[in-house]
Amino acid sequence: MKKFIVDMHTHSAFSHDGRAELKDMLAAAQGMGVAFYGVSEHHDFDVRLDLIENEDLRARLRAQGGEGYFHAARHLQEDYEGVMNVAIGAEFGYSDDERVQARYVETYEKFRPDYVINSVHTLDGKDFAYFQFEGDKKTVYSDYLAAIRRSLDAPYPYHIVGHIGYAARYASFENVEFDLQEFGEQLDDIFRVIIEKGKILEVNSASKQLKQRSIPDKALLKRYFELGGRKICFGSDAHFPARIADKWEETVQTLKEIGFTYLTLPFRGEEVKIEL
Repeated sequence: MKKFIVDMHTHSAFSHDGRAELKDMLAAAQGMGVAFYGVSEHHDFDVRLDLIENEDLRARLRAQGGEGYFHAARHLQEDYEGVMNVAIGAEFGYSDDERVQARYVETYEKFRPDYVINSVHTLDGKDFAYFQFEGDKKTVYSDYLAAIRRSLDAPYPYHIVGHIGYAARYASFENVEFDLQEFGEQLDDIFRVIIEKGKILEVNSASKQLKQRSIPDKALLKRYFELGGRKICFGSDAHFPARIADKWEETVQTLKEIGFTYLTLPFRGEEVKIEL
């Protein structure tokens, strides 16, 4: 079987933090030989805009995703038909607020994205990327993992569970990694539910300042495998062309060392298996 380059988690200027036009991201992916490319623009309805002091950031958060994105993306998807497999998705945040959940339901039903990445970025409406959380590591991380667990029961369809360990990207603790000895019980519960629900775990290569090479790291991915998890996919979380498929070969090698033999992609209503 031919081996393909896959990247199912990317962003463009249709997201608040994207740095390139969508057409340029797609052109770059094609030039790299990417076979399956997923666009997953942010829909961060869970972020409390009243807590964001930066006016420009507030405006960009309000404007991201939505009708303009899906309209343009569907046209580009048609342009790449027969050239590159392009999936038009969305990255949904999570909130316990039923009003916020209703907005995600409405967005899904209105635009019918090809797939949804379920990602927890916030606690109490504060994104880890923009706020430093008070409290010790055990408390903050336990609260974060508890939010992930609740998100798995979200009342809207999703296919991929995104970047478990996101909080560590921005944490200021001395040791920011998620230790299985410290958080193993919560992580095991999360992994078991992902497996039971037939969802796909993402391995995200945007580890930023972390020593680890992916989110989740190798130890967590190994534990997911030990529990019986086999559905996994790759996402670079690229926000500009140079990061598309970043660490692809390295990540594939790590997954093979653990025992994974294929990736699972949500694509046009089906799950596609790609041999590693």
